[in-house]
Amino acid sequence: MCGIIGYVGNKEAYSILLKGLEKLEYRGYDSAGICTASNNQLHLQKVKGRVAGLEQFTLPGTRGISHTRWATHGPPSDKNAHPFLDMANQFTVVHNGIIENYLELKEMLRQDGVQFSSDTDSEVIVHLLAKYYTGDVKEAVRQVVTMLHGAYAICVVHKDHNEIVGARNGSPLIVGVGEQENFLASDISAVVEHTRNVVYVNDFELVRITPLEVQVTGFDGLMKPLEISRVHWDVQQAQKQGYKHFMLKELHDQPAVVEEQLNVNFDIGFTPNSIHIVACGGAGFAGVLGEYVIEHIAKMPTRFYHGSEFRYRNPIVSSNDLVLVISQSGETADTLAAVRMAKEKGAHTLGIINVVGSTIARECHNVIYSRAGSEVSVASTKAFLAQIISMYQVAYHLAGSKFTFLGYKELIEHLLRLNDRIKELAQKYFLYPNFIYIGRNRNYAIAQEGALKLKEIAYIHAEAYHAGELKHGPLALVSEEMPTFAICPQDEFYAKTFSNIEEVKARSGKVITLATEGDENITKVSDDVIYIPKVDPMLYPLLETVPVHLFAYHIADLKECDIDKPRNLAKSVTVE
Repeated sequence: MCGIIGYVGNKEAYSILLKGLEKLEYRGYDSAGICTASNNQLHLQKVKGRVAGLEQFTLPGTRGISHTRWATHGPPSDKNAHPFLDMANQFTVVHNGIIENYLELKEMLRQDGVQFSSDTDSEVIVHLLAKYYTGDVKEAVRQVVTMLHGAYAICVVHKDHNEIVGARNGSPLIVGVGEQENFLASDISAVVEHTRNVVYVNDFELVRITPLEVQVTGFDGLMKPLEISRVHWDVQQAQKQGYKHFMLKELHDQPAVVEEQLNVNFDIGFTPNSIHIVACGGAGFAGVLGEYVIEHIAKMPTRFYHGSEFRYRNPIVSSNDLVLVISQSGETADTLAAVRMAKEKGAHTLGIINVVGSTIARECHNVIYSRAGSEVSVASTKAFLAQIISMYQVAYHLAGSKFTFLGYKELIEHLLRLNDRIKELAQKYFLYPNFIYIGRNRNYAIAQEGALKLKEIAYIHAEAYHAGELKHGPLALVSEEMPTFAICPQDEFYAKTFSNIEEVKARSGKVITLATEGDENITKVSDDVIYIPKVDPMLYPLLETVPVHLFAYHIADLKECDIDKPRNLAKSVTVE
């Protein structure tokens, strides 16, 4: 979940590392730090809180490593911020991941007289390096990684060596290959303004970079061929371009996204007996929608699983099945574990991934790259929309045809013009502390997404329910103080959902309804209505996302929340 970047070259490292951290801050923002090396000395600066806290400082040196933290072991604080130094100030280390056996390692080191300065699991790494170093940094790293249990990407600098050594097992790490300079980083965004040539480091690999050289070896010490990829990245997409927040900007990117996504071609390669969809968070709600859509259109048994639960239930998966995984980052730890388990069971794997060259994309048998482009806001919007379009594309592909949606771009543009109307509703409702979201069948997936966004960015308790399940318990929550957001387009579930809304109104509940244009009856049971255009009933979820995202956005903005970087969250979840 943390972000790391290292630089070695002929330029001053501090400003390069600082800018790189700013690009990686979506991965965690509990604390940040930079360590540089010059004149056989290490220079360290760490702060609790955002990367911006480092802007007032500078450190000398043309090599260094840096880190932005999402706390797992120990609270956010200066002392728990990375990088860490050993007791002799020879080594500095940054780490992304979790060292599961750190307590045993810590006790062993304490018996050697090591004094620890933090509460973290990561600090054991730097002290182990000091213990096993005999003059060769890469060899010391190779010895230490054999002792670590868990997930990690690490970068290591020694004060006397003009190099950085990295290692990966379970957490992402890439090399940026430049001209007389090289980089190590958690992802491409941190280095793309300097180079578009990258090397994807795989699990159980070490990498050594100097200003002029990149070497990759296995944990067994054997050299690996250097495979340099050229990335195509629109740097402009990672700018706000005048919008108040990245989330709002990314919402307005969606007309272009849907146009690109509808043109994606792919071939799964075989016809499965059944389909298992695995994803986490918002991508999981795209998976829930996929479960309904694929079964309805392709007539194939389909089941959704949360990534964090899939491999712990010993799922019944055969070689004739398709395991379809969805991940914006392509690095989600639980989803990656599901891919590996599915392949062990002989199943075919397909990834719906936004980041080209990511670990899950490389490990799946087939991949569909969603065309959302760079997404900076932690709360996903345009990537989520691309994911749910992909669910329709998969469904129609399995049914032997191609998904089309004429005029879809223009419909998204129309929905974005509802911004002012939805902002007015947000002003009416932003002080309510609790919300219920309801929908049936396909619409339930969007109800889940709407509730998640309200929780994520506005810190409001919101729960989504199947509309028909209200009477089985959740109806007890309904009151004038707990509004219900109902998704009720004119589809085959309309009459039933309408009745569920009436049940809420009968108990004095306030109702906001997302409904089809021209539906006057819905106003009789709703306090407020957001209208969306009339389309084929199967397609309504593809329109519903924009209003629910805008509603959450404006409520969070009115509450003056940190919309792009909500508390306690990170965009790329690379730990279990």
